[in-house]
Amino acid sequence: MNINTDAIDDAVLALLYLTLHDRKRAWKGFDWDTLNRLHERGLIDDPVNKAKSVVLTEEGLRQSERLFEKYFTVHTKNQT
Repeated sequence: MNINTDAIDDAVLALLYLTLHDRKRAWKGFDWDTLNRLHERGLIDDPVNKAKSVVLTEEGLRQSERLFEKYFTVHTKNQT
């Protein structure tokens, strides 16, 4: 089975937005390989520390919000 790690990374980044607190921190209860890839892409600070959360970079925040809206919000037509 071939795994699309880009799709996994996008889904995790979107879910990080769901757990956002303190303006740019998110709980880091996700796969370490995925968090490391997001760090390598400059979307989160280094996840290897004692904190239970990671800090999203400015670009990470933008992409996280965009992906959350793309995957997890319902867009309805304006009925007037």
